[in-house]
Amino acid sequence: MDHLTPQQRSKNMAAIHNKNTKPEMIVRRGLWKRGFRYRLNHKRLPGHPDLVLRKYRTCIFINGCFWHGHLVDSSTMESSACCKLPSTNHDFWVAKISRNKERDKEEQRRLAEMGWHCITVWECELKPSKREETLASIAFTLNHIWLQDHGAKSAPYPILEEEDMQMPMAAENEG
Repeated sequence: MDHLTPQQRSKNMAAIHNKNTKPEMIVRRGLWKRGFRYRLNHKRLPGHPDLVLRKYRTCIFINGCFWHGHLVDSSTMESSACCKLPSTNHDFWVAKISRNKERDKEEQRRLAEMGWHCITVWECELKPSKREETLASIAFTLNHIWLQDHGAKSAPYPILEEEDMQMPMAAENEG
């Protein structure tokens, strides 16, 4: 049972913003400290990704576990370890979270068609116990993407010409 009145609950929910959230700030600071530069909330890309790294052709979405239904099975829509669905107005929240999950998939599909890589970072992955591991994983993934796109191309060894092959070796001259 909700301990707040509907007006109080509405005011609380309206105060939740989608930019400059604590999880987003953690990722932004961690990537900046590691030397990655990015743009925020790119308006021309589908879904307005939280961070856009053009050099790496990568978009990063930082999702709240509740709002995007982390680990919630789409078929059963039951609560998971990090996303507890409300018992009041349950049908509304199930529909809302389902729409959010479908919209996220569609936006990432459209970005992939445009040639962008997508990384999703979940709020629960940024808890203090997992934070450094998550940030290191993001940095590793970005570096891997860059190496795939810009890495040194391997060239075959040059074939020696026949006259180079017929030159006597130094040991053969002494004798």
